[in-house]
Amino acid sequence: MARPIWNGMLSFGLLNVPIQLYSADKSVDLHFRLLDSRDKNPIRYERVNSETGEEVPWKEIVKAFEYSKGNYVILDPKELREAAPEATETIEIESFVPLHSIDPRYFEKPYYLVPGKKAEKGYVLLRDVLRKTKQAGIAKVVIRTRQYLSALFPADDALILNVIRFEQELVPLSDFSFPGAASKYRIAAKEIEMASKLIESMSADWNAPDYKDDFRVTLRKLVDTRIAKQGKKAIKHIETDEQPAHAATNVVDFMSLLKKSLASKERRERGARPAKSSRKKAANARE
Repeated sequence: MARPIWNGMLSFGLLNVPIQLYSADKSVDLHFRLLDSRDKNPIRYERVNSETGEEVPWKEIVKAFEYSKGNYVILDPKELREAAPEATETIEIESFVPLHSIDPRYFEKPYYLVPGKKAEKGYVLLRDVLRKTKQAGIAKVVIRTRQYLSALFPADDALILNVIRFEQELVPLSDFSFPGAASKYRIAAKEIEMASKLIESMSADWNAPDYKDDFRVTLRKLVDTRIAKQGKKAIKHIETDEQPAHAATNVVDFMSLLKKSLASKERRERGARPAKSSRKKAANARE
């Protein structure tokens, strides 16, 4: 199993649960290097002065904020450290909200919360109560010197801590012009009915393994074929294309959880309705 990213305490009310934080996603992309086509040596990225073109050593590099085009204010490393949030080892739940009330656009990155030894009881209590009440715990957590807003909710036997975006991190819907009511576009009832039937005919239970990254599979085959043709000696400069399983990424995985929930709801609704054959027999009987 991967190493934990963070060790600390999960706190809600007076109950504290020792936990470890593990990344719940991984990078599976193929990573390419830029090479010089003449001798196949990798191209390095240099830290160069935009005016002189000279390479700048790390000790001469400072961080600055560009407050207007071409104008900067330099921030001292000490000031940056003082401005950083205090690195606590506690995920303090501030409130509980209905999980369904959180707009999916806010979800950014999932983590697994794993209880420490002999901390299972508190963990299971919170997990099962969240499941029963369909609530999510809202908390702030500091990960690698940065503070994040997060939502805590159950998934099977696990507790998921999903980093969620702050309001200012989303582009407002008002910045765009979206189509309004269907009546404005003269969409007929028959068109709605036909579209509904099409969706019904294509409906299926959500099963994540059914969906494959076809492009990555094709690309992997292409790379493997080229390696077999060229031989290891010809590609000695190319580094591995895989990152460690714990590598960070911005891919959002929460949509799959939403789809599972919707699929489960549809199954329950279909189970409550009479089968199509039964409805058809009933209709024939009425005729």
